[in-house]
Amino acid sequence: MARVSDVELQEVAADLQPIYQRYGKEYGPFMNQVRVFAHRPVLLKHMMSMLLEMADESIVQKRHLEIALVTVSKVNECHYCVAHHAPRLIANGLPAETVAGILESDCPGLDPVDRLVRDYSIQVTKQSKMVSDNMFSRLLAEFTEPQVVELTFRIALCGFYNRFNEALRIEIEDGVLEDFLTRGGALSDLPSDSVTLAAEG
Repeated sequence: MARVSDVELQEVAADLQPIYQRYGKEYGPFMNQVRVFAHRPVLLKHMMSMLLEMADESIVQKRHLEIALVTVSKVNECHYCVAHHAPRLIANGLPAETVAGILESDCPGLDPVDRLVRDYSIQVTKQSKMVSDNMFSRLLAEFTEPQVVELTFRIALCGFYNRFNEALRIEIEDGVLEDFLTRGGALSDLPSDSVTLAAEG
């Protein structure tokens, strides 16, 4: 259990229950996260619904988005987000060994655009002020301005979720680690906290 109590569906206002259910099950499985966010209905109403709408209308390829999310989550050592997004990245065509070593500068299995997204994600997460004009020009050679805006927003937002999840110790849902392992991942590919949690579970 997280550091705060769970808020169950029946405790949520009727108009917010569809967001609660869709985010927790369809967008997720992120049910443990949504149970914590539900302490503040305004977060359900705006944060969760925004992500649901962006998922429906995304203009960034899923592969590139998941590269960004896994990269940021590995930099920030968020066990919850790595466990959820690594299987999605594998499902979008990257080998499990590439996902495991995605922070390595010479990581195999990344094409030039994949590598650019990875490098940009690291830069924005670690030193956003240091993003060079050269890197930005390379981004604009591959993506439209609206795509760069969306990608940058999702990179920055992922950092927020990493910190939120880790500070409140939101636990990985049942079945998520199993899905990751089934797709070729290994517990050693995850931040150390998730290995401890899996052992305790």
